[in-house]
Amino acid sequence: DAEFAEGASLPDLDLDLLHDPEDELLCASLMDLVQAMLGRAPLGAKRCSRLLMPAQLLAQVRTELLHLACNEPCGLRGALLDLCVEHGKACHDVGHIAVDPAVVPTFQLTLVLRLDSRLWPKIQGLFTSGPAFTPLKLSTGFRVIKKKLYSSEQLLIEEC
Repeated sequence: DAEFAEGASLPDLDLDLLHDPEDELLCASLMDLVQAMLGRAPLGAKRCSRLLMPAQLLAQVRTELLHLACNEPCGLRGALLDLCVEHGKACHDVGHIAVDPAVVPTFQLTLVLRLDSRLWPKIQGLFTSGPAFTPLKLSTGFRVIKKKLYSSEQLLIEEC
């Protein structure tokens, strides 16, 4: 419709048309891997905890990763993902993922998830010796830091 096209701008159009179906499938697999890593996250010396991503957080992270990958030369396949969990002023490294090891990475994403702040009294015991049995829930807030590996552009930090 010529009438529709005149009145619409790119942000008004359905963004699903811009997503690569391959990236959608890849992102679903990536989120499964992220959840598996969180299921055995090292949060202290010799300590592992099972961290749970609420469904809302999972959907928000997936959308944000696809958004950050959409203008990259190789899409999401060209990403390196560093996964971190933050609580208080401490940030714990959970793992690193090359989304497609067969592709030379073009950008690096650092995904910083946060423990639900209401859980702090419950997790204080995690940093002492002894096993951790209780799963911990993550907050729905997160931060993604994007660094292009082929450019000298400044970092892009998205806070959600």
